[in-house]
Amino acid sequence: LPYPNRTGILVILQGITLVVFLCSTVFWKFIRSRRSSQRGVLLVGLCDSGKTLLFVRLLTGLYRDTQTSITDSSALYRVNNTRGASLTLIDLPGHESLRLQFLERFKASARAVVFVVDSAAFQREVKDVAEFLYQVLIDSMSLKNTPSFLIACNKQDITMAKSAKLIQQQLEKELNTLRVTRSAAPSTLDSSSTAPVQLGKKGKEFEFSQLPLKVEFLECSAKGGRGDAGSADIRDLEKWLAKIA
Repeated sequence: LPYPNRTGILVILQGITLVVFLCSTVFWKFIRSRRSSQRGVLLVGLCDSGKTLLFVRLLTGLYRDTQTSITDSSALYRVNNTRGASLTLIDLPGHESLRLQFLERFKASARAVVFVVDSAAFQREVKDVAEFLYQVLIDSMSLKNTPSFLIACNKQDITMAKSAKLIQQQLEKELNTLRVTRSAAPSTLDSSSTAPVQLGKKGKEFEFSQLPLKVEFLECSAKGGRGDAGSADIRDLEKWLAKIA
């Protein structure tokens, strides 16, 4: 067969370039559409951490008496940024018998996870907080599109509340212990199963900075410092939601 002339080669190269460009455009549009379809912000945490009051404050700015829920609540939340974007806030039950079930149901739609901690009760609840956080992190890391992740240290208006820095340090210690004990447990996986996701780097003390997803901490107060009628301190949380929207 005769070799193509110079003009023919240029036409072929232009065709290849066009095909590569179109494929790249379609690919990135697909990635962006998947990301834009994930508009859920999951509010998770133990019972009485203040998730539901944060949910109400973000939506209405008002205080409301809340009670432990056995189901999820969701509502559209318009963030305060120049793009006028919106997210879907999803408040998940914190009861031990329900929380993993609801996490499994909603995690695939999560653009972000807000793990709410009761800063005033943290010292006595640290082991339970770490147990649940361990599972939420493992589930988040296993998703194709890992969500933005925030640990909201709530109830900072209470005198005995622990700071976000102290909570981070103690959670790193507890998660390190959990990681060691769980990795030492006998595996139920057969040889064809996928290896379980592990937290942090093997052989090193656990730190949140080792994770493939960025975990941020902030302090907030859904109730406010002047009792029921006081204004809440959730400005940093609102800014974070605007950033990830």
